[in-house]
Amino acid sequence: MTHDELSEAEQDALDAAAFRQLLAHLDARKDVQNIDLMILADFCRNCLAKWYRAAAEEKGFDISDAAARERVYGMAYDDWKAKHQTPATPEQQAAFAARHKS
Repeated sequence: MTHDELSEAEQDALDAAAFRQLLAHLDARKDVQNIDLMILADFCRNCLAKWYRAAAEEKGFDISDAAARERVYGMAYDDWKAKHQTPATPEQQAAFAARHKS
């Protein structure tokens, strides 16, 4: 079976399951900092939260940035930062700057 052969509802169910698995994976890898994700993949947990909020808005749901971040981080953003975020190292800052030169 190919993706094209699935109904829209089936595609949505698989997309949702993959998104939940991605969130679970990120939750299990709190050691991976957002700057690491930005350096390697050009997106981070905050990007996912923004995409989640935008998708909600597209569907007519009023979800705040804070609520979207809580969905992605599994807790309030400020709590996550206090518990898990570490300062970016000079090496991370240099890699980020090199990746994002205009």
